[in-house]
Amino acid sequence: MYDFNVIPQTLNQNPGALVTFDKHFGIPLLSQFHVNFGSSGVSAYDIFRDDGVDINIKIGNAINAMSHRDYFTLNQQLDIINGGWRKDETTYFSYGMYEEVDMISYFPKDVAVLLWEGNANHIGRSFSLNDVSFKAELLSVFHFGINKQINKKFTLGARAKIYSSIANVNSVNNSGTFTTRESTTGDNVYEHVFQALDGRVQTSGIAPLIGDENSDFSKDIKTLRKRILFGGNLGLGIDVGFTYQLKEQHIITGSLLDFGAIFHSKDVETYHLNGSYTTEGLELIFPPLLNAEGTTPYWQNLEDEFDENIKIDTLKNNYVTWRSSKVNLSYRYNFGKGNGQDCDCYAGQKPYQNALGLQLFSVFRPRRPQFAATAFYYRRLFDFLKLKATYTVDAFSLRNFGLGASLHIGRFNMYLMGNNLFELQNISKAQSVSLQFGINLIFDSND
Repeated sequence: MYDFNVIPQTLNQNPGALVTFDKHFGIPLLSQFHVNFGSSGVSAYDIFRDDGVDINIKIGNAINAMSHRDYFTLNQQLDIINGGWRKDETTYFSYGMYEEVDMISYFPKDVAVLLWEGNANHIGRSFSLNDVSFKAELLSVFHFGINKQINKKFTLGARAKIYSSIANVNSVNNSGTFTTRESTTGDNVYEHVFQALDGRVQTSGIAPLIGDENSDFSKDIKTLRKRILFGGNLGLGIDVGFTYQLKEQHIITGSLLDFGAIFHSKDVETYHLNGSYTTEGLELIFPPLLNAEGTTPYWQNLEDEFDENIKIDTLKNNYVTWRSSKVNLSYRYNFGKGNGQDCDCYAGQKPYQNALGLQLFSVFRPRRPQFAATAFYYRRLFDFLKLKATYTVDAFSLRNFGLGASLHIGRFNMYLMGNNLFELQNISKAQSVSLQFGINLIFDSND
């Protein structure tokens, strides 16, 4: 989508993109649907392929092959409304509302090994809680943007955003270890040490929906509707972007998206795990000391000791989450003038038929930014059909080929784009999947 300027939704990726039409209106709920899933360490094919190997062995191999640096991501966006109009020759306003799901979960390597293999073969190994890190949010976004052509070479844009959080859950910056080691007292063979556990799971908008066993479904739906329309936890953000024409055929662009935060104060619950504890397991007493039921309350005693040392509290503290800001930079070289007189939105006012370029992308995540580099080729095949082919290198794949097409007949515009084309024969092998499509009406006084 980025820098594919014949499509109005390009303004969502760069509010400073070139705009040559006078007005656009996205078909409600159909102007943009986008979904992207990525897994840096494993694919569905690695687990479920039919090769005669037991699935438990495959899962174990996958756990051992991945590291705590691997992650899973999901991003989905749906435009509810999207439109824009030209104020004058140099100014274009745009507006819209969309729903978004954004999720990232790092692979908790130590926790996964402990749960899958147990601790019998890992005596003396410290399993860290640091590996647990995830973030997920469902929100609606209201936005209004201004695109201003400063001069013939420079176009600047900005967009203000209001976030209405529907639901949020996150857990980052956890710490502590669990270790099974030889007993230091000699009372047993091994002892189990929970050392300096400190973990938090923050939630907003979730507890009221799952905490009441007698909850009314219709009431929950009404609550969700209110959160979509400014009834949730609110936040503010901004997008900025530019396009600069170095020379007639050389263009650079850049954008910063979703620089903002959401302030959570409604329906918030934080679950806090904290403490240290060492146990050598159940200590059998001979002769037995009996309780009123005639048995020794071994498990209850152990549970009571654990609760005394490891606290799990439910807090109602407000908190702030920052959006996953994104940065785009691109260089484009236009070439091959056509014989027609129509302008080409992709190349500005010059009707170039082709373009080659490079785009760099980064999104800020809880641990470290994700990066991607994309080489692209644009082709104006006909006046009504434009194509863009891409090759992307990122943490998910080194051979990700994508293709986008924009069809423009009269005022009707439809676009479709996807990636990992070589994996379509068996999509389960793909470690990232992206699909985007939409329908718009575009109005131009020159039509």
